[in-house]
Amino acid sequence: MARYNRTDHMKSIHSSRKAQTQRKVDEAIQKLVRAKGKINFNSVASLAGVAKATLYNHSDIRERIETLRDQQANVSHPEMLKYKMDQNNKDAIIASLQRKIKKIEKENKELREQLKMAYGEIYKKI
Repeated sequence: MARYNRTDHMKSIHSSRKAQTQRKVDEAIQKLVRAKGKINFNSVASLAGVAKATLYNHSDIRERIETLRDQQANVSHPEMLKYKMDQNNKDAIIASLQRKIKKIEKENKELREQLKMAYGEIYKKI
């Protein structure tokens, strides 16, 4: 009869749990990639059903999530393109509005002069 070795048994349990966690995380990341969801520690942890601390403590998993997160940050989304276009066009919009203000101020000045002339004509008739 072989002797029961508790240490070996605990090591085998630990390695099977680690493999199961790795599989869960891999599946969660694959689902997020397919769904074009945001990949970050919160989303992976909730989808995989593991604690965020687990993701942070395993350096290989942590590096993978950080890499994927950074890659997603560099990809231009339609919302980001619109934001960048808004930022790039900001100066053009400001210049356009300044021209419009000058035009309106000029018209306002001309109308005030015409009003003065009209008041003068009315005053002469009295």
